[in-house]
Amino acid sequence: MGKPSAESAGTSRKQFMLLAGAPILLHTIRKFAANGNITEIIVAIRPEDRAEFETYLAGEQFSKPVRLAGGGRSRQESVGHALADVPPDTDLVAVHDAVRPFVTAAQIDEAIARANETGAAILGIPAMDTVKQVDRTRIRATLPRERIVLAQTPQVFRFEMLKRAFEKAAQEGFTGTDEASLVEHLGEDVHVVLGSDRNIKITRPSDMALARLFYEEELAAGVSESAATR
Repeated sequence: MGKPSAESAGTSRKQFMLLAGAPILLHTIRKFAANGNITEIIVAIRPEDRAEFETYLAGEQFSKPVRLAGGGRSRQESVGHALADVPPDTDLVAVHDAVRPFVTAAQIDEAIARANETGAAILGIPAMDTVKQVDRTRIRATLPRERIVLAQTPQVFRFEMLKRAFEKAAQEGFTGTDEASLVEHLGEDVHVVLGSDRNIKITRPSDMALARLFYEEELAAGVSESAATR
């Protein structure tokens, strides 16, 4: 199988919150740059953020190409821009949230392996809380918790399948909350690989306390993404 590209779809300033002196986005990129199953990385980034981020990239010595694509007004638009830059002979594409820097090498590898077998795979974790379906503030149903999965990234797909999913969504004006929802809309099956509650999405300044804890634990365990990619 050919090795996949990885896209990090950033749509706001949250990816520039600093962790150990570096933007969260850079920590995320380091994880994928250190992974042997990834051949290149395409980062969707807003034009107004490009110069600042290029300054951070200049201080890195990655072992594989890291290219920048234009960010959009939504996740779907940003990933669509990045997909346009993926080489046509690519087999698999892994799409990852810019603000999930604690994904592990094993999780990336497992998602890629499952997608290589099935065509589409995402990381996900079981819902631990009771899930209610509501209409405004009124509960309409209690959903079976054993059938609920909380989606994470990376989400990995055959490149041609993901392209078709984006093309159909554009034709029909369909907007999905993640890439898997676009592939589901295409009528294709998407499989789930067990993720982790440590694979957090950092969206608020209050999340940084937990992020610092996880980062320190990674350093103590010898998981230094910066050392692996410089």
